[in-house]
Amino acid sequence: MRKLLVAVMSVLAFGISTGTAAGSPLPFPEIFATNNTATITDPDDPRLRDRLVRFDHEVRGIVLANGGATAGSTLLDGVFWSGDRQQLTFERSRKFDVTLNEQSLRHAAGTVAKRFRQESVLTFRFLPASSPAVDAVQVEVPGVTAQQVRQGLLNDAVARETLGGGSITLQDKAILIADVDDLPVVRAFVTGIGGDMGKAKVRRGTWEFVSASAETALWSKRNAA
Repeated sequence: MRKLLVAVMSVLAFGISTGTAAGSPLPFPEIFATNNTATITDPDDPRLRDRLVRFDHEVRGIVLANGGATAGSTLLDGVFWSGDRQQLTFERSRKFDVTLNEQSLRHAAGTVAKRFRQESVLTFRFLPASSPAVDAVQVEVPGVTAQQVRQGLLNDAVARETLGGGSITLQDKAILIADVDDLPVVRAFVTGIGGDMGKAKVRRGTWEFVSASAETALWSKRNAA
């Protein structure tokens, strides 16, 4: 109960302290992760129906161990383009909204990558649009299905190579993350698959693909101190 209370207080405190200059709070940092290590090429593969409940609990524990709390967890269907194999691949994953600072976010993501044998885990930190640290953009588009994203990637070679893929919630909301300079490509892709950019939510921030080595390096640094 004490851990739960501390976690809830952390969420409230983090929400207050991450406001922009205008006073409105920024969304929580995010971790995009999966426990999948297989290459799935069939969109009807039964493994894509896994709700990742145990994985959800385990990642929440990792976040808590790093001094944060999980403010939300969203189940996602991922559609990705493999340039090496020249084919689409699919996986179930989760997006975790967490109360972690930059260093703890990287350490938690590295721990997830190591524990679940992932090459890397994606993190996204929201920043004020005017921040010089902005290097990425996240675009959320309601009313877009996994099938639309899948077909769009097959039809659009530029988006395929630039975006690499995207994630879709079970409520048919696409989440696309890209380099900030590639926002025009995202807009063209969304329009091309029948999405409405007028209803899209566009936010700026910074992204990082964190490998297991990041967790190991930080552990070594702490123990050397």
